[in-house]
Amino acid sequence: MAELGVSQSQLVDNGRKFPQYIAALSATLGALAAGSMLGWSSPVVFGITQPNSTDYSFPVSAAQGDWVASLINLGAAAVCFPIGLIMDALGRKTTMLLLILPFTLGWVLITFAQNVAMLMVGRFITGIAGGAFCVTAPAYTSEIAQDSIRGSLGSYFQLMITVGILFAYAVGSYTSVFVFNILCGCIPLVFGAVFFFMPESPKFLVVKGRNEEARDALIWLRGAEYDVDSELNELKQKQQDAIDSPVSFRSAITKKSAIKALVICYALMLFQQLSGINAVIFNTSQIFSSAGASIEPSIASIIIGVIQVVATFTSSLIVDRLGRRILLLFSALVMCLCSTALGIFFFLSDAHGQDSSIVQAISWLPLLSLSLFIVSFSLGFGPIPWMMAGELCMIDIKAFVGSTAGTFNWLLSFTVTSTFNSLNTAIGSGQVFWLFASIMVLAFLFIFFIVPETKGKSVDEIQVILGAEPQPQRSAEQKK
Repeated sequence: MAELGVSQSQLVDNGRKFPQYIAALSATLGALAAGSMLGWSSPVVFGITQPNSTDYSFPVSAAQGDWVASLINLGAAAVCFPIGLIMDALGRKTTMLLLILPFTLGWVLITFAQNVAMLMVGRFITGIAGGAFCVTAPAYTSEIAQDSIRGSLGSYFQLMITVGILFAYAVGSYTSVFVFNILCGCIPLVFGAVFFFMPESPKFLVVKGRNEEARDALIWLRGAEYDVDSELNELKQKQQDAIDSPVSFRSAITKKSAIKALVICYALMLFQQLSGINAVIFNTSQIFSSAGASIEPSIASIIIGVIQVVATFTSSLIVDRLGRRILLLFSALVMCLCSTALGIFFFLSDAHGQDSSIVQAISWLPLLSLSLFIVSFSLGFGPIPWMMAGELCMIDIKAFVGSTAGTFNWLLSFTVTSTFNSLNTAIGSGQVFWLFASIMVLAFLFIFFIVPETKGKSVDEIQVILGAEPQPQRSAEQKK
């Protein structure tokens, strides 16, 4: 694909990669904060809705507890679209640093809540900050990374989400709610102290005409030995082309390549939330109990959290070796089989009773299915949809696609979370799992026929795969 222009693999590739890992991990400390926000409700909401709870000075009903748990989804959905405009105006780094303010405010309200309304507002505000990180962190990471490690760095976002959830499960189960809230509120402050020293996205700096700052950022990220000027010149030339041949947003978003990128991003978000991950998590305690394991629900949650972290970390190690498609296909296939198995178990349990001989004979099945489901989700459908949202789009529509896809994802999460119990009652728990299994069949077919492989591809190469016209290679003289 020499005609596509200079990719980073054609440049002097002896630059340092360690600083890029540091910058990506620093950025995803915001995802750690978001993960602790997501995991907060598991150890806290059940306790504070009990009649004898002393964690707050006011009572919280079960219905109010459901809202306290799910309001973060609405906060995240509300911010995803405007945050795209904000990060295009202020920059990725500045936007993420500013998010420390709503995160801190939210945790202060949660910690010192005097009534249910104050608690709900705090959860909504932390949802805003967490949802904003879900857009800005993947965009920042994809723009600072070399093509050869972009997948690994992109998967750190989901990895830190799972670490944050595990932190919430482990710490929240064995500390008071007050102490737990304080610890969660400290995470955004730690993020700010670390990320303050990281560079801004070079691509954003070039778009804003701050070329010297972009060069300094590239030197920080790649090292002085890397051919920084070639990459900078390529970025400058793309920006100059955009200035010389301005394209309206409507034209940019209606290109064949942009439409295909949009469809893929939305579809992957849809399949991620309809994979059944929430159904599996909600049934963790019952699944452990069905397998005859006398484990406390808090311990069961921690075990699941550890599995998620280990599997997501494994994904970060292999995603740039095996590729995105193969991991997504594997993830969809295994989750389909596991959901089918869980459906069979719960259907038989409902039909014959949990103590029946046929159910007891397969008491090992739900625990095995649960573990494999979590592993396969964490390898593929957990991290890769967020990563692909940052990889498939050109910078002129990346913020829009990332933000609207994020909004779609959080709204789906809220819908699934709020309707799961009703759906379970209406059609039966076994049938719910079979429904999720059928959705994973559709996901497998969609990935097989539609989703391209982006492993090691430059932005230009990805756009051509999506249907854009190849860009002619420029000579060294043209770049100067």
